[in-house]
Amino acid sequence: MGRVYIRTRLIVLTLAFVFFVTGCVGGDINPESKAPMKVPKSETPAKDQITIGFSMDTLKEERWLKDRDLFKEEAEKLGAKVKIKEADGDDTLQIVQAEELISKGVDVLVVVPFNAESTASIVNKAHTAGIKVISYDRLIKNADIDLYISFDNERVGELQAEAMTMLVPKGKYVYIGGAETDNNAHLFKKGVFNILKPSIESGDITVVFDQWTENWTPANAYSNMAAALGANHNQVDAVIAANDATAGGAIKALELQGLKGKIPIAGQDAELAAAKRIVEGTQIMTVYKPIRTLAKTAAELAVKVAKGEKIETDRKVNNGKIEVPSVLLTPIAVDKLNIDETIIKDGFHSREEVYQ
Repeated sequence: MGRVYIRTRLIVLTLAFVFFVTGCVGGDINPESKAPMKVPKSETPAKDQITIGFSMDTLKEERWLKDRDLFKEEAEKLGAKVKIKEADGDDTLQIVQAEELISKGVDVLVVVPFNAESTASIVNKAHTAGIKVISYDRLIKNADIDLYISFDNERVGELQAEAMTMLVPKGKYVYIGGAETDNNAHLFKKGVFNILKPSIESGDITVVFDQWTENWTPANAYSNMAAALGANHNQVDAVIAANDATAGGAIKALELQGLKGKIPIAGQDAELAAAKRIVEGTQIMTVYKPIRTLAKTAAELAVKVAKGEKIETDRKVNNGKIEVPSVLLTPIAVDKLNIDETIIKDGFHSREEVYQ
């Protein structure tokens, strides 16, 4: 009996000692063990980085290169990663590229549409994947887009026409439009004709040529301007072009007829070439849309949308399907008198670049 008691007590003490030692080393002493181990704080994985997909129509124009670089810069300041695709003005390619961004699981998709109508399919595919879509500068039509960020593009056209009618209150006008597939081109034109309408109705102004410019290319704008001059035997008093690139194409046609600097022309985008033309007197004005403000606002809102935060806006724009929550920034008319206080002061272009 005594021996059994002693033997039992030895076993209990041995087991207790084993449990005590095991407890002291804090885990399974077997190196092959799969039991969880404590990870030092410094090795704890960080929260996943937000990834923004940026689908762009083109980078052929100076303006869009600035948008790309500034948007990326501002988004990265906020800790986001930006994946950029550029479609080179190809509708089908833009859709394919957007699908690629969606398949890679971006957190939010920002789109500068080439074709305002067909890019609606991008929105549908993104939403199916649980990804929200922001329309950047150009409105995507007939789709449930989540947010639209741009400038007041109708006001852009109004600023162009206001400047031109101050200089040429009567006469024959030529309108060189943008790409018909771009909703902004329609807004610019609407703004221009908002201002011209009373003078057209009174007979003071006659629009002798009004044509869209396919794909916004200067070459097509040149052809349009050449056709306008030919149809009117060079008897034209004013030209309003939908942007500075088309203005540049139109000016080449004017130059060929010895009319460069003799017929006033207006543009918009504040491209460097246009700023130089304003200084030399071959273009009367442009419209400056502070792109850094646009890019910064878009980057901030894209990050908020990706995080699921609610966005409050005070404007809505109808895209043919819904009233889209919108942020519309204010454009600025620029001419020879205020070029230093606007685009140069903001650092959009340097004084050396503009005045050479």
